[in-house]
Amino acid sequence: MRILTLNLNGIRSATAKGVVSWLAASGADVVCLQEVRAFPAQAPPEWSKLGYHAEWHSAERPGYSGVALLSKTKPKRVKRGMGSAFDGEGRVLQADFGDLSVVSTYIPSGASGPERLAIKLKFMDEFLLHCQRLRKSKRELVFCGDFNIAHQKIDLKNWRGNQKNSGFLPEERAWLDAFLAAGFHDTFRHLVGPEAVHYSWWSNRGRARENNVGWRLDYHFTTPALNRVAHSPRIYLDQFFSDHAPVVIDYDV
Repeated sequence: MRILTLNLNGIRSATAKGVVSWLAASGADVVCLQEVRAFPAQAPPEWSKLGYHAEWHSAERPGYSGVALLSKTKPKRVKRGMGSAFDGEGRVLQADFGDLSVVSTYIPSGASGPERLAIKLKFMDEFLLHCQRLRKSKRELVFCGDFNIAHQKIDLKNWRGNQKNSGFLPEERAWLDAFLAAGFHDTFRHLVGPEAVHYSWWSNRGRARENNVGWRLDYHFTTPALNRVAHSPRIYLDQFFSDHAPVVIDYDV
């Protein structure tokens, strides 16, 4: 099973940059999308021709946030949100395939100021509790998406200059430690090892992408059994569909 995740930074913008034709050729069985910024009826017509079953969890606010999940097989069960006040922002979408659940996840950014950082931290606390409850269900789980946190120094180019910026704050990184301690694995990092050049997001300022001054913000977090059968990790860099790059991993399930 091939699973990929991509923050679109707007489905219409990414469509204009060729993401649909790339997805058609990607061989992905499940596609997790974040920041679709649209309601299903607003998706460009190209998406209906992909041949995937599509599930959406759009934000109530037009043009904001939103996640989606495409799959070659229709899920047996779909859950939108986590039973939280945040569900109106369209950030968590779970699809169940037998004993496997794939969750498209979009954690808020806290970069715009202290108020938004406080909201991000509250979301993270609620999301961790949600994931701990799911872990007790004994299902195999893959959380794919934009977590808006670089976990370790090797996960961003300029770690020294970002220690006081949201995305690399000590409390955010400690939260990821707690998330992993709840029984999940950072599968991409597990497979590629401690190399410091694997980034999935670049600022639009300066020449960040050209110089690979990036951050690894997009993850596959898995339960142990799935982590053991994962292989062929890659971040697709040959084309740019948004300020994020697709992260792809294959699983022998």
